[in-house]
Amino acid sequence: MIVDISLQDDSWTAHTTTEALVRDAIAAAAAVLDRHADENTEVSVALTGDDQIARLNETYRGKAGSTNVLSFAACEGGMPDVHTEGQATFIGDIVLAYETIVREALEQGKTFENHLCHLVVHGFLHCLGYDHEDDAQAREMENLERAALERMAIPDPYE
Repeated sequence: MIVDISLQDDSWTAHTTTEALVRDAIAAAAAVLDRHADENTEVSVALTGDDQIARLNETYRGKAGSTNVLSFAACEGGMPDVHTEGQATFIGDIVLAYETIVREALEQGKTFENHLCHLVVHGFLHCLGYDHEDDAQAREMENLERAALERMAIPDPYE
């Protein structure tokens, strides 16, 4: 798995383990979904702040304000059908907002690190075409999130 991490807001430097956690969370999700991702799969992760993600949220979702994570799948439905031998398959972008993640972690009584990992897994699943538009999809996605986080010894985020 190729994980391209872009630091776009200096607030993230307060947590020295962020990049390792992002990579570990994606690896855990990929391990749960071994049929969807391999060493030639690439995902981009942007570590931003509330202002930047609010602009993206407005532009691409038509929603005002910040959110914790946005995902932009490279292909509708997740992984592309065609894979070029010797080249990485780009699956999408995950954008994370520092201030929102910190605030939500405090409000929910979670550690920053655990909440971050949950949101990275959530965003990664969206890049692979998973969604939570209806109850069945939500259950499937939540179960995959739980399985990935369990691999990291992170408690169930939905309890």
